[in-house]
Amino acid sequence: MGHLINAKDEVYNALAERLSQAPEGAPINEDFMAILHSLYTESEALVGSQFPLVPMTLNKMADVTGIQQQELATILDEMSHKGLIIDIPRRDVVYYMLAPVVVGFFEYTFMRTGDQVRLKELAELFEKYFGQDGVAREIAGGETKIMRAMIYEKVIPLAVETEVLDYEQASEIIRKSGGGAISLCACRHKASHLGTACDAPQEVCMSLGGAAEWIIRKGLGKPATVDELLNVLDETTELGLVHLCDNVMNQPTYICSCCSCCCLMLRAISEHKVASVLPSNFIPCIEADACIGCGVCAESCKIGAITMSDIPVVDQAICIGCGVCAAACPTQAVSMSRSSVLHISPATVKGKLVRMAKEKRQSQ
Repeated sequence: MGHLINAKDEVYNALAERLSQAPEGAPINEDFMAILHSLYTESEALVGSQFPLVPMTLNKMADVTGIQQQELATILDEMSHKGLIIDIPRRDVVYYMLAPVVVGFFEYTFMRTGDQVRLKELAELFEKYFGQDGVAREIAGGETKIMRAMIYEKVIPLAVETEVLDYEQASEIIRKSGGGAISLCACRHKASHLGTACDAPQEVCMSLGGAAEWIIRKGLGKPATVDELLNVLDETTELGLVHLCDNVMNQPTYICSCCSCCCLMLRAISEHKVASVLPSNFIPCIEADACIGCGVCAESCKIGAITMSDIPVVDQAICIGCGVCAAACPTQAVSMSRSSVLHISPATVKGKLVRMAKEKRQSQ
């Protein structure tokens, strides 16, 4: 019996090691192992542990795992349904890749409703795991960020409006996508099982392009037109939520609408002092003569980057340039200026992952 237990442990340990090798990272500890035991069956853990870092076809995965194709296809289908792997149809062939923790099986788990008791248990496990300083730093603290902040378009100064590139504007990203999907916000859904969720709406997570097609195919979201996505953008802007996007210039796969109490990335900044988000190319400026010292800007900031003295003081080392403070100011005393140092995102998702993987190797 001891031998069997040890063999099972080795399977899950190998899976944990494989997930930790992903560009996004996954620190291994007891809480992470508990998550893996909860989400993966032993056969799924065995298959997951043998996934290469690049997408693979079924026949190649069969060669790697030594499992017959018919049996392996059944395992992969169930893993895909659970959001543990991503299956990508390309012409007549399907490619499979292991989903990372973030953005990956954490989000796909809480985009579903399903078994409330099990989701509550998973919410507690993920909350404990992500709440650790070392976890936040490894997953979100690298030089190349998973997400980038997007400025509220309504506070972009007229003087530089023509200089703002399409990839900096959420509305243009949505229009170019041709439509997408709307899902539950995984972070707020998780928080709802812990009794800590705010009143912000949950059904506001936007997926675009091929990511949206996969989300719809797996029943994790509903199809949405460009107009429907733009309506979500307008609604969340009015609520003062922070817009975070896939940190790429071309064809981002998602746009999130984030709050300070639930969002993993924003909490990494406010609770762990981790620079988890690439800032926009704008910074807030305070016009002292127009400021009435009401403190609305500080209250609206989701990461605590503004403190009140006689006038607001912005911590530029923390600020992500989202523009929420400028939109909230009742006297327009807060304006957004183009930053003198521009933050450049990777061109593509592949480029982002290659960059993250290279940084990960250099740090080891």
